[in-house]
Amino acid sequence: MNILVLSCGTRNKVMQYFKKALSNKGMLFATDCSKLAPALYEADKFFIVPRMTDARYIDIILNICKQHEIDAVFSLIDPELSLLAKNRERFLEIGTIPVVSDYDVVEMCFDKVQTMNKLNQLGLNVIKTYTDKEEFYKDIDNGSIQYPVFVKPRKGSASININKVYNKETVEALYSISDDLIIQEFMNGTEYGVDAYIDLITGETVSVFIKEKLKMRAGETDKAVSIHDDELTKIILKFTNNVKFRGMIDIDVFKTGDKYYISEINPRFGGGYPHAYECGVDETSMLINNITGTVNPIRVGEYQEGVYMMKFNEVMIK
Repeated sequence: MNILVLSCGTRNKVMQYFKKALSNKGMLFATDCSKLAPALYEADKFFIVPRMTDARYIDIILNICKQHEIDAVFSLIDPELSLLAKNRERFLEIGTIPVVSDYDVVEMCFDKVQTMNKLNQLGLNVIKTYTDKEEFYKDIDNGSIQYPVFVKPRKGSASININKVYNKETVEALYSISDDLIIQEFMNGTEYGVDAYIDLITGETVSVFIKEKLKMRAGETDKAVSIHDDELTKIILKFTNNVKFRGMIDIDVFKTGDKYYISEINPRFGGGYPHAYECGVDETSMLINNITGTVNPIRVGEYQEGVYMMKFNEVMIK
């Protein structure tokens, strides 16, 4: 069995977990557009490829899969997920499983308005979201929302270009630069991260791991503690089991008062996944099981509670 990880970047831990899971079973391959991506050197074999915006990119990846008999391929960055999903059939034709949700699901995850609409359809709490700043100003005037708010791109990830805004002048300044923006209410409460795995064969959510975020850095969880929360688990299951997700999913949640709000969905391994793994949630083995045709047993909530994750810097010399 051979697995290919695209755009591996600095995700060394994920690569190490797959190497361990594949021990004596197959090989781990990786790609990146830079030879200075440290996670490349965890793989059995790696390839330096063009950026995914290159017209030749998908053909190059398909050729790697064909030449090295890759059984499954997945990406660790958001922009590449849509590309993989769009070319699903081309991968399947050569015997490679693209581990990604369907294209429309991926696009829903990266469009914050579509995300909120889906949550609303499922009867889940929705963060107040505006696509029209004039409607937002009306609600400011009538008191149904107040500053500060977040102004962010309608589509985006990794907390890029998100601005906490305290007045109309700043809103206007941001809209003068770009009009593809949304305005969302500021959620002041506890933030959680959820790692879930949806079985590729059955479509059932077989694993849910919850961590309370204690500190953020550069848009990712820097410090967190594993917790069990039955109510939040039920909310996650209602969401994931009613949307056609497949494979690894990373979800951000806020709790304000006694209400939970799903704020972001990344249909891939999250940056904090090592926390889940070290608490006993082995999504690498779950994926390998699915590739070999084995359905994973449902083990929702089966992990250690009260385990802290603290990220720190490491250096690789080559």
